[in-house]
Amino acid sequence: MNHEHLRTLMAIVDEGSFEGAAEALGITPSAVSQRVKALETDVGRVVVQRVTPARPTVAGETLLRLARHQQVLLAEARAELDESPGRLALGVAVNADSLATWFGEVLTEIAAWDDVVLRLRVDDQAHTRALLRGGDVLAGVTDQAQPVAGCRTVPLGEMVYRPVCSRALAERHRDGRGVQWATLPVVRFNVKDDLQAAHLAARGASAEVVHEVPASEAFAQAVLAGLGWGMLPEQQATPADLARHDLVVLPGRPVRVALQWQVWHLGSPRLERLTETVVEVARRRLAQAAG
Repeated sequence: MNHEHLRTLMAIVDEGSFEGAAEALGITPSAVSQRVKALETDVGRVVVQRVTPARPTVAGETLLRLARHQQVLLAEARAELDESPGRLALGVAVNADSLATWFGEVLTEIAAWDDVVLRLRVDDQAHTRALLRGGDVLAGVTDQAQPVAGCRTVPLGEMVYRPVCSRALAERHRDGRGVQWATLPVVRFNVKDDLQAAHLAARGASAEVVHEVPASEAFAQAVLAGLGWGMLPEQQATPADLARHDLVVLPGRPVRVALQWQVWHLGSPRLERLTETVVEVARRRLAQAAG
């Protein structure tokens, strides 16, 4: 398979269209189409879904992984040969809660590196395996210890979530010493966020009013504002936070989500440096929150 054809496939997926890939590669859209047709002829399968944004087919995902791995290995080979390695693009998946709490310190570390380009994909920790398997990213934060084929897994620590809401909202829906879960409005991140639903199900209840706020900081702000209750990470619901914003912890056990770091086996020093940084920061910051 032609390396330029694989590189073109990667550009189409990253840019979301044939036109975007053409601009990124400095070639014409017609040349992009010709390269894709040649690649599809070579493998005997369609490799790109012609939708908006453009997505790889199942066969295309296999080739996308190959393209990204080639990119890493070629960059590291140039570095070893004392050629100008340039910046290596590292695709990383991270869940929004980690990004809003401990992962910011990782970004601070990466800011001092002059040999990488970080490409973050934000998704729920339960869904980042699909990004790894599909070749969208080279590493990611996930809650699943079983590694994707070709990856290794490193434990990071636990994110601890507690059911929290404003004191005023809790008082309006009080039921004796507890709360009326059915009428108490709830906030969820998006349809993939099942933490609140699981908490309600454990109490044999469901919410009548469900707000949706798909951004971690805004989600926390919605809970602080009294829009509804939600499961907040301990880093966003410390005793000082609870007192300062007049919040209360609702009845129920905290939810502990064990986070893992999954990374492809590629022998890349830059990918290993990223792994060492993520693991060190996560273990320290998550242990501090647990303490």
